[in-house]
Amino acid sequence: MRMTRIVGAATAALLCGAVAGGLHGCATSPSDAETAARAATALKASFNARGQAGLDRLDQDETQKVCSEYANRPLPASVAEKIQQVNLATIRYPADGTLVGDWKNGEKIAQSGQGFQFSDDPKVLAGANCYACHQLTPQELSFGTIGPSLYRFGKVRGFTDETRKYAWGKVYNADAFAACSNMPRFGHSRILTEQQIRDVVALLVDPASPVNQ
Repeated sequence: MRMTRIVGAATAALLCGAVAGGLHGCATSPSDAETAARAATALKASFNARGQAGLDRLDQDETQKVCSEYANRPLPASVAEKIQQVNLATIRYPADGTLVGDWKNGEKIAQSGQGFQFSDDPKVLAGANCYACHQLTPQELSFGTIGPSLYRFGKVRGFTDETRKYAWGKVYNADAFAACSNMPRFGHSRILTEQQIRDVVALLVDPASPVNQ
């Protein structure tokens, strides 16, 4: 997974102080480009490649660069629309048309935070760690609130082809539907396999899934 945000006001202030020796601050405010460049340099200097956790995760694609530029200011509607169009074009649906897998496997994937850390076994498939940001089932008492509740996802939206296709696309590349989303682009970034995405979609849209009880 690659970094989606580089710098904020606090980081800029920290870098400014570091450049000035931590005593007098900056005489003039650096430009956004200068601040971003200093932040990138500081970040790369503080990271070490270790196992599968390489420095390439600090490299940003164009969507991430634009989102970083607007991290501390409103994202213009025209820019947001462009981001969504670009990312919508990246979504790849299964060649056989099968969008839904096994919700039981999807629940395991949603619970797992395994993947891409230097201490993780690269031979083991990564998880989606969905509960870190969402509520999905009433049985799970520990969940994050960064993202919206997904409880009764399919029941509320309907168990339709449109819902299944939307769920697949959202999991594959969330920026196609919400520019600069905090949600990882699981398919686009090759975090999850095609079958894993099927299983996560099943967790969301299968009527038998605990999500829809």
